[in-house]
Amino acid sequence: MSIPRIMVFRPTWEEFQDFPAYINYMESKGAHKAGLVKVVPPPEWVPRKQGYDIKDINVNIRTPISQVVSGMQGIYQQINIQKRAMTVQEFYEKTKEERHATPKHFDYADIEKKFWKNITYVAPIYGADVPGSLTDPDVKVWNINCLGTILDYVNADYNISIAGVNTAYLYFGMWKTTFAWHTEDMDLYSINYLHFGAPKTWYAIPPEHGRKLEKLAERFFAANHQECKAFLRHKMTLISTQVLKANGIPFNKITQEPGEIMITFPFGYHAGFNHGFNCAESTNFATERWIEYGKRASVCSCRPDMVKISMETFVRRFQPECYERWLRGEDYGYHPEDPTNYCAAPKPMLPKNFKSKFPDAATTTTITNTTMANSTTPVPQKRGCAPLKMDKKKVVKKTSEKAKDRLKSVWSKLEGRECGVATDLLIDGPVKSSTKLRFHTRTIDLINDSNAV
Repeated sequence: MSIPRIMVFRPTWEEFQDFPAYINYMESKGAHKAGLVKVVPPPEWVPRKQGYDIKDINVNIRTPISQVVSGMQGIYQQINIQKRAMTVQEFYEKTKEERHATPKHFDYADIEKKFWKNITYVAPIYGADVPGSLTDPDVKVWNINCLGTILDYVNADYNISIAGVNTAYLYFGMWKTTFAWHTEDMDLYSINYLHFGAPKTWYAIPPEHGRKLEKLAERFFAANHQECKAFLRHKMTLISTQVLKANGIPFNKITQEPGEIMITFPFGYHAGFNHGFNCAESTNFATERWIEYGKRASVCSCRPDMVKISMETFVRRFQPECYERWLRGEDYGYHPEDPTNYCAAPKPMLPKNFKSKFPDAATTTTITNTTMANSTTPVPQKRGCAPLKMDKKKVVKKTSEKAKDRLKSVWSKLEGRECGVATDLLIDGPVKSSTKLRFHTRTIDLINDSNAV
């Protein structure tokens, strides 16, 4: 079986000027079939003129996450625990600690072995999902914060800004920080530029084999699949390349160096890890080819903040021939990468009586969606991980009734107890053993308790 390989493109400055056009050019060469492509920008492209002195990066990592991984034999689950906010300088200092430092290694193959061997040890901290950009605002071409693709219609038509989807996110990595197996929200494209620091290893599965990974994950994580059919969108599932190989699932791997761009394509499952301290900038984008993917993408319904984009503006603008049929729930067809499942594309997700106005439309269309009829206030959505915020609670151990009775029994046998008081017994505190009873450190005058000191 021939496996599509990850291509590497080196555009000239002239070819680099038109972002959507160059995406189309790469796809004309078959780059999308691997699900991932590397682009080495021309030397004329300088996204940040002042460079990357840590002291000059005034960014606050508001929700860094500790990535706790459990499992064995190539099958793992990752839980993200939210940590306190820190500056980039503080994060950088943490990456230099011995427990978080990149281990000595010979080459990329050696560091990959060390990653999988130590994946469950010492939870790394990832400065993920940081809103913002390090790219100069005056950069007009391939500016990740302003790519100018059809995804901009989400903001233009619905006035909706989704963090990390149609705005940029920064990712500050350290050794062993990972991104679990997933496709982008709504099966969108994504772009990732490594500004500086250590390399990043990527794994990718050709989109035509994406369903194989889903079925494998369903088998290994049956309970997760039962709770949510789209559980891979939780970005908690890690499966090693050895397990993929053993189960006949084609994959590729490639290492991204600083100054290089990685682009993922619709329904391209990908995962990876960072070799050490680095910073990447990422966002999503779309082309006309994506629309059919977006219409039929799986959606997680168990988490309220998962990204859900209405496809109404895209179908109306680019697929007018099936627009009315799609609104009625009669737009039958196949997912572009799954020719075995013939079904209707889901209806648009819009609030009741939503009015969609288009600059090129002569009329205003009112669309009613019964599934969203009770939704008046949109739930904030964001691309990225879903960290668990751990609240520290004081644990108060209750003294058992048996221990209290034992204390009272001892008190009753004390000489001169008739003139004393039993209120100074530690009967409401933690008593671990009835053979080692404790009292408050107070001297009790058995003749006159009012003079106690």
